[in-house]
Amino acid sequence: MHTQAVPTGAGRFQIRRGRRGRGRGWSRGPPTVPAGIAVFPGNNTIRGIAEKRNTVVHWSEFDRGGHFAPMEAPGLMIGDLREFFRKLRSAGH
Repeated sequence: MHTQAVPTGAGRFQIRRGRRGRGRGWSRGPPTVPAGIAVFPGNNTIRGIAEKRNTVVHWSEFDRGGHFAPMEAPGLMIGDLREFFRKLRSAGH
C-alpha cells in the first residue's frame, strides 16, 4: 500500500515555510549546535557541504568501514563517538 504520506507531509512543511518566510524551529543564521563528522570510504565529497551547513568541531576520516560503518567497523565508530563527546565535555558544551 502506498499512501504518499511523506511527500504530502514535506509539501505542507514547504508551504508553511514559504508563507511565513521560515519554518518553525529554523533560525536564520548559521547553526550553533556542535557537529561531529565521521567520513568512511565512499563519502569523501561531504566536507564542503558539512562545513557550510554545520558548526563542525570534530572531523574524522577512516580507511575502512563504509555505508554501514556501525556494523562494518563498530570499534572505529564507537571510538570516534567517544572522542567527539570528550571534546564537547572539555569545551563546556
